[in-house]
Amino acid sequence: MRLGWLRRHPILGVFLLLIVVLLGWAWQQRVALSAFPDIIGAYTAKEYCSCRYVANQPADYCRGYVKQWLATRGFVDDADLKRVTASGMGRSHSACWLGVRQGCQLTP
Repeated sequence: MRLGWLRRHPILGVFLLLIVVLLGWAWQQRVALSAFPDIIGAYTAKEYCSCRYVANQPADYCRGYVKQWLATRGFVDDADLKRVTASGMGRSHSACWLGVRQGCQLTP
């Protein structure tokens, strides 16, 4: 295998090396990366529920509190049941208020 092209295009060689290193890192972190889509909806539902029903903050304040740079697609705040459902990156999670001593908990 001749590497003459590497002398002529060193930036391309560095770029290819960077891609290989990035792919190796992604493979090594595959379990953590596969869990990432769940974090968006779960975090939003749980934190909004805690802000709204444990700390008794206004709805507008809590929406701003849980706002992330990755937007959630679906968001439902059922004030009667004190249950919050949030969807992000194709996954949906719910949290509900259990009581004064228990606070909010993610629900299946």
